Amino acid sequence: MLSSKYKILFTLFPCLLLLDQITKSYVTRNMELYYSIPVVKNFFNFTYLRNKGAAFSIFAQSSFRLPFLILVSVIAIFAITVYFRNIRPEEKRMAAGMSFILAGAAGNLMDRVRHGEVVDFLDAHWYGHHWPAFNVADSAIFVGVVLIVFANFINSKTFVSRDAKSIGL
Repeated sequence: MLSSKYKILFTLFPCLLLLDQITKSYVTRNMELYYSIPVVKNFFNFTYLRNKGAAFSIFAQSSFRLPFLILVSVIAIFAITVYFRNIRPEEKRMAAGMSFILAGAAGNLMDRVRHGEVVDFLDAHWYGHHWPAFNVADSAIFVGVVLIVFANFINSKTFVSRDAKSIGL
C-alpha cells in the first residue's frame, strides 16, 4: 500500500503538470504572441509571452542558456526526487510542497525542451508597474516553497515545544 506522501505526490504532480501544459497549449493556440487580455483593470491580464531565460529572464541573452537551464532543471528534478524519498510519511505539508515544486520544474522543463523557451501568460501589475509574467508551473513552484517554509515553521515550533516540555518549561 502506498504511504500518504506518495498518494499526495501521485495526486498533485500529474494534476498540476496537466493543468500547466493545458493552459500553455491553450494560450499558444488561441493568442498571438504579446497579445494581452485585461482581466482586472490595472491589476491582472492574460498576456502571451515567451521567456528564454530563467526566473525574471535571467540568462535570457546568454549563448549557453538553453543547455544550462535544461541541465539545472534535470538536476533539480533529480534532487527533489531523492529528497522526497527521505520525507517521513507523516510530513504531508512537506510532501505537498515538494510535489508542487516537482510539477512546476517538470512543466517548465517540458517547455524548454519543446520550444527552447517557457510560455508565460499570467501578467500581474499595478497600473504600469508589471511583475514579470509567469505561468502555472511558476505558481506551483511558489506555492510549493510556501508550503515547505510553513511545514518547517510548524515542525520547528513543535520541536521547540517538545524540547521545552522535556526540560520542564
